[in-house]
Amino acid sequence: MYPSRVSTLSELRAKFLPLLFLSAALVASPMLRAQSQSAPQPAPPSNEAPPAAGGPDADNGVIALPKKEKPADAPLPPAPAQPKVKNPEGLTNYSIRVDVPEVDVDVGVLLEKTGQFVPGLKPTNFRVYENGVEQKIIGFKRVEAPITALLLCEFASTNYYFVYDMRNAAWAFAQQLRPQDYVAMMTFDLRTQIVTDFTQDKRQLYNAINSLVIPGFTDRNLFDALYEAEDRLSRIEGRKYIILIASGRDTFSKITLDKILQKVKNTPDVTIFAVSTGGAIRAMTEGGPGFGQQMRDLDYLQADNQMKTFAKLTGGMWFEPRFVAEMPDIFGAINTAIRSKYELIYHPSDAKQDGSYRKLRVELVDDEGQPLRMQDEKHKPLKYDIIARDGYRARQEVE
Repeated sequence: MYPSRVSTLSELRAKFLPLLFLSAALVASPMLRAQSQSAPQPAPPSNEAPPAAGGPDADNGVIALPKKEKPADAPLPPAPAQPKVKNPEGLTNYSIRVDVPEVDVDVGVLLEKTGQFVPGLKPTNFRVYENGVEQKIIGFKRVEAPITALLLCEFASTNYYFVYDMRNAAWAFAQQLRPQDYVAMMTFDLRTQIVTDFTQDKRQLYNAINSLVIPGFTDRNLFDALYEAEDRLSRIEGRKYIILIASGRDTFSKITLDKILQKVKNTPDVTIFAVSTGGAIRAMTEGGPGFGQQMRDLDYLQADNQMKTFAKLTGGMWFEPRFVAEMPDIFGAINTAIRSKYELIYHPSDAKQDGSYRKLRVELVDDEGQPLRMQDEKHKPLKYDIIARDGYRARQEVE
């Protein structure tokens, strides 16, 4: 019994065991398939660069973080095509250049009685005429600035009174200077001598004046000295002034009067203020008897006319003092005229650059176009002087 039963169970196990394994495999197959689909698989190593929108890091894995990309610049419009111009047969390319000249005129308006500068004038109060033709003023301003001046003094052994007047006049001028001014001193007799170069130190100028004690020659070559002074100052930019302190007489200059007048006219930006010396001795001896005395008086009248002409041509002033007490007022007026001016700018109606000399005339008018009249506090009329250049020379066009 037992053996048969055992064999029966063994037979049953042998028959049904494969079926059980097959059933279990059928049941487990979908589960394994689901697990294999849901389980994360390790990413294979890759040598590719991170995505453009942002690369992976330790926290984000392989997920690329999006970025806001900058909008691309709009393409520039194409340049317009250059027009093609066909020249007529036989005509080559050429260019045109037009230079518009510009003229600056410094104008001083001083009361005739006191020499005081007249402030408060407007552009409409000025009329500028070039060769008789009125010009349109395009620029206007009042100028008050440091000065650059050359003290040109006659130092000749003619008479003690002339040297005495020269020293007093030079000293009075030096006292009017300001710390920002540049001044040089040059003397002349038979030849010129630079006593001190341009400096802002008034003490150097005082020492130079004090050194002028004993003259060496009696000759006075005024024209040569003034020509050299104009030539030296023409190399300095800006407005310059010559304070000419002399008797006005000339003895043996190589330069003639016509040539020095031409030089004074043609040198730009140089204004001459002339002070004649020897006024006291001339007043005491003028009109004396004898032909020699009469000739001497005529020589000094001509000298005065020359000094006055130098100043007038450049828009300066001329003085003939007789007493030392006049010096402070004279150089006070010169100081005011130098520092306080109206600057007028215009384009000349005659734009030719032919090197010709153009005559200038400046007038003052009121709001109605009539000649300007001035009054003092008591309503008395005041006379005034207009200080301006007599003219200028136009540039010479270079061929």
